[in-house]
Amino acid sequence: MAAKITITDFNILQESFAGELFFDNSTTHNAQKILYSTDASVYQEKPLAVAIPKDIADLKALIKFANQYRVTLIPRSAGTSLAGQVVGKGIVVDISKHFTEVIEINQEERWVRVQPGVIRDDLNVILKPYGLMFGPETSTSNRAMIGGMIGNNSCGLHSIVWGDTRSNLLSANVLLSDGSEAVFSEVSKEDFFKKATQKNLESHIYGQVFKILNNPTIQETIEKRYPKKTLQRRNTGYALDMLSDNQLFHPTSEKPFNFCKLLAGSEGTLAFVTEAKLNLIPLPPQEVALVCIHSHTIQDSLQANLIALKHSPIASELVDKYILDFTKGHPVYHQNRFFIEGDPAAILMVEFMAETDTELNTKTNALISDFQKAGIGYAYPVVKGEETKPAWDVRKAGLGLIRNLKGDIQPVNLIEDCAVAPEDLPAYIADLQELLASHNINASYYAHAGAGELHVEPMINLKTVEGKELFRTILKETTELVKKYNGSLSGEHGDGRLRGEFIESVLGKDIYELLKEVKIIFDQKNIFNARKIVNTPPMNEFLRYEAGKKNPEITTYFDFSNQEGILRLAEKCSGSGDCRKTEVTGGTMCPSYMATRMEKDTTRARANILRGFLTNSEKENRFNHEEIKEVMDLCLSCKGCKSECPSKVDVGKMKAEFLQHYYDEHGVPFRTKMIGNFTKSQELASKFPRIYNFLITNNFTSKITKNFLGFALERSIPTVGKITLRKWQEERIDIQKKREKNSVHFTSVNLGKRRKQGKVYLFCDEFTNYNDVEIGQKAILLLTALGYEVHIPKHIESGRTYLSKGLVKDAQKIAAQNVQMLTEAIQDNSPILGIEPSAILTLRDEYLDLVPQHLKADAERVAENAYLIDEFLAQEVDKKKITKDLFKADKKLIKLHGHCHQKALSSLVATKKILSLPANYEVQLIPSGCCGMAGSFGYEAEHYEVSMKVGELVLFPTIRKQADDVIIAAPGTSCRHQIKDGTGRTAQHPVEILWEALLGN
Repeated sequence: MAAKITITDFNILQESFAGELFFDNSTTHNAQKILYSTDASVYQEKPLAVAIPKDIADLKALIKFANQYRVTLIPRSAGTSLAGQVVGKGIVVDISKHFTEVIEINQEERWVRVQPGVIRDDLNVILKPYGLMFGPETSTSNRAMIGGMIGNNSCGLHSIVWGDTRSNLLSANVLLSDGSEAVFSEVSKEDFFKKATQKNLESHIYGQVFKILNNPTIQETIEKRYPKKTLQRRNTGYALDMLSDNQLFHPTSEKPFNFCKLLAGSEGTLAFVTEAKLNLIPLPPQEVALVCIHSHTIQDSLQANLIALKHSPIASELVDKYILDFTKGHPVYHQNRFFIEGDPAAILMVEFMAETDTELNTKTNALISDFQKAGIGYAYPVVKGEETKPAWDVRKAGLGLIRNLKGDIQPVNLIEDCAVAPEDLPAYIADLQELLASHNINASYYAHAGAGELHVEPMINLKTVEGKELFRTILKETTELVKKYNGSLSGEHGDGRLRGEFIESVLGKDIYELLKEVKIIFDQKNIFNARKIVNTPPMNEFLRYEAGKKNPEITTYFDFSNQEGILRLAEKCSGSGDCRKTEVTGGTMCPSYMATRMEKDTTRARANILRGFLTNSEKENRFNHEEIKEVMDLCLSCKGCKSECPSKVDVGKMKAEFLQHYYDEHGVPFRTKMIGNFTKSQELASKFPRIYNFLITNNFTSKITKNFLGFALERSIPTVGKITLRKWQEERIDIQKKREKNSVHFTSVNLGKRRKQGKVYLFCDEFTNYNDVEIGQKAILLLTALGYEVHIPKHIESGRTYLSKGLVKDAQKIAAQNVQMLTEAIQDNSPILGIEPSAILTLRDEYLDLVPQHLKADAERVAENAYLIDEFLAQEVDKKKITKDLFKADKKLIKLHGHCHQKALSSLVATKKILSLPANYEVQLIPSGCCGMAGSFGYEAEHYEVSMKVGELVLFPTIRKQADDVIIAAPGTSCRHQIKDGTGRTAQHPVEILWEALLGN
């Protein structure tokens, strides 16, 4: 039926549709459909259309359309499904942008009403002042949405105490398959039969389900075939066992009937949720501790789990060596290894909470004592308080971290959601290890030991025909183990199209026929997420990769050899959606998504669009696709993805590579050339600074300039200094030499004689040399006053402006020249200090992948000697070479906004440390991500609105709240310009603040 839908039909639908529809083959529409072809699973299927509804009226219009054309609607929120739930040939309905309202909070009765696009962690930030929280906590909780959590019956880290989504779903407002509205909630016997006797679809559903479940034979079969009662995670098929266990069918039961029990875990196949009423729990005790049991085998960890459960922990989670090894050297997760001792095969992380530290110690000591008595484990470090968060992050990042495995053999979501009762887990895993060994398959093991569910990820090459068959074989054989232990085929990730094929094998043919009957009762025309749970296609069809097809060889300008090529880097994106978190829970990745809330503006989308075309394009230049350009457009190249993405998918680097290939085909646009050649223009301007500054600040001439360049009229263009920094330094050295010749002691401030601290090289980047000259001057004066001999070595611009616009070939030449010149300069191993983060960090980042092979070793040496000036000063503080007594004791409050590249490639720890040198300076980090300027991005007229939206997320509102005497600190030149344009406040570089705080100034 769906084949009969025409573009005209969609155009008619669009006329009354308040949201957005993407359905034709234009660049924009086609790009959207490609991006919604995948989720976090191994599946890929291009939808007929993508809808982003704005309200319930839009949803009703879609349901009417679906009924008319017999096309299926695929509900989608964060798109982190692991079983292909939101992939299919229908209309993907993304509710994540507009259905995000927290409607009502009832503190006294402890419940909240929300729309399905509300993010779990964001919701808990809102609930915190009420002393309440929503319990279920998936590892994706900072982007997982309530609608998806209902669909999958999500459980999470603390489910053994806080329960699953099903047990916390009180009621749900839904749209049924005929477009009518219904509310599923607890109903008494009397109300149930009233509902069942009305003449509408809701009544039909109540009546028919009663007819099925009121049959004693069926009740007995359900009791026998569904997972054993001691297994909490039970999500195989539709939850008929949970629906039949109430007073309607058992006179002695006190449980009321509630269709929410069936709705949770139904994966959007029965009804469309528009609102949910959720049970809330009090905030947990503040005192928290993790006992991290280190074991030499996974089996030892599983035995430890059985002991741990006797102590009533709130969580008991396993993480194995596969995951732990991928944290080594990771830009973020390596520092989270602080609690790991030796080289364990597995760590069981057991969490306790208590009202007092004494009570907490009693619990942890008792557990450790029992482990020692049983001879289980070799180390039992206890992590407390705030340190538990980074420790847990190691566990939570498991799915993304193991995607860093090299080669085509990769971990796959397959048997990761099979669950058994906790007491059966050791035997089940032993059998499973034997099963996998028989196929010579390695696997990672992690997650919810306390709930009886380890996420087991077999390593399979799905790009081969053999791998594709093995994929199915392993699930088929594991199904027999699940039956053996009367477990659940899926615990929290759902059946979808991955496990649906084997539900009949686990539950039996008679139960499976009941499931199909339930689907028909709710959705006779099959318009809700068809071919999921029941009537699914073969589980090894519609995979991301075409079996037997070889990866193409792609020549690149950057060196991607460490990532096995640009295509492999794109493929590392697991789809886990870490890039979809919001400004509420924080982080940098991905600023444009935080502003637009559009899937196309995520790191995931950019990786997916590249993967798709680089794999399947028939063009000689595989980068030559407008769809890639469309999706890359709002990437700010902030580099947040390089550190915050567990798989280290560096989209900033891939975007620059793409743009260069695109320019190779289409030529370089005029504005791009102008921005790339920024240094040359500033060099010319510096010869006539007064004239230049007048022209770009005068209202009339500046408008002409901005219009000519395609810049936003609201923007202020950076002025040039009266003198370049290099020229100023040369003149300063000349004066110093003359004074030394005349035996006059030279010092910048009256600090008396100080011993020499050594020589440093200052990287005179293009921004500091021409625009931020005063900052450069103060940096030199500060270093000199602190006893350092400052030299500006021979080098050219950093190449940052070229890289930001994808002019990689130009950047290659600059990198090679600078590496050669700087290598010669640092023969004495003196450090190279940089003032502007985006420039100096280029030496540590892109240069390593830009220079030719014969300069690699030199580039690495330059990188090792390159420091942010903040980093260098902080190291000198640690060495006691710089002390607090050199600075004033005035009381100041500093609000610090960090540069994106600094956060991704370094950290703000050093900056905070040096700004805290003056005894009474208090430094507070602004919890902002990207400022939104991102070099030229925020200047460009078409990007100005998004740029300012990014600034308005956290940065601007925070600064506007500050008193006039609060110092705003920002190391980045773009950040300072953005703050000035967005708030009117002047932000200072940390070296300016320290210079002014130095005694004698």
